[in-house]
Amino acid sequence: PSINEWKKLGLEFSGICTGFLGSARQIAIVSDFIRDFKRPDNLVIIDPVMGDYGKPYPTYTEEMCGEMKKLVEFADILTPNVTEACVLTDTPYKEKWKIEEIQEMAEKIHKMGPKKIAITGIVQGGFIANFCYEEGQQPKVLRTHKEGTQRSGTGDIFASIIAADAVNGVPFYKSVKKASDFIKKCIIRSQELDIPLTDGVCFEEVLGKLKTD
Repeated sequence: PSINEWKKLGLEFSGICTGFLGSARQIAIVSDFIRDFKRPDNLVIIDPVMGDYGKPYPTYTEEMCGEMKKLVEFADILTPNVTEACVLTDTPYKEKWKIEEIQEMAEKIHKMGPKKIAITGIVQGGFIANFCYEEGQQPKVLRTHKEGTQRSGTGDIFASIIAADAVNGVPFYKSVKKASDFIKKCIIRSQELDIPLTDGVCFEEVLGKLKTD
């Protein structure tokens, strides 16, 4: 009903950003929404929240993974973690990756539709790397020192920053670096405050450091 009202009002959006979706029906609704509201001058940013640590989430059936692959075709920008990149490309998951292998997955995803892809959470010893792929550009790897234990919610923060920057014309690599640096600050502050891992990251504490230049 909300979507129908927005159609009546002739609403237009600078960007459309999707996150966790809980059923095949929800994915279908979002797909229809993008078909209705996508314009040549707006952007679709999709965070394909499907799993982590090498496995899809328990709620993600084989049917839902298949539907997510269809949704990815609408994306201008995609922000999968390594597990999700594996699911999307039917690549067996493993703990250690060569950058060439990550690039191969990014290229497969690019053929599905997205022009810009950030594959996140690549563990490299004491570092966490993000692979930044942009159509027509040389791929780049952004590494930051690993801080503490991985926390839930970091992917949501990452995708939110990427989406906000995208509609404001911030270059993709600069945006990925900003998001990576900000998440590191969030994790450090969460550790300082002894925030339980189940509570994710207290991004509010460092929100003022997220510059919009």
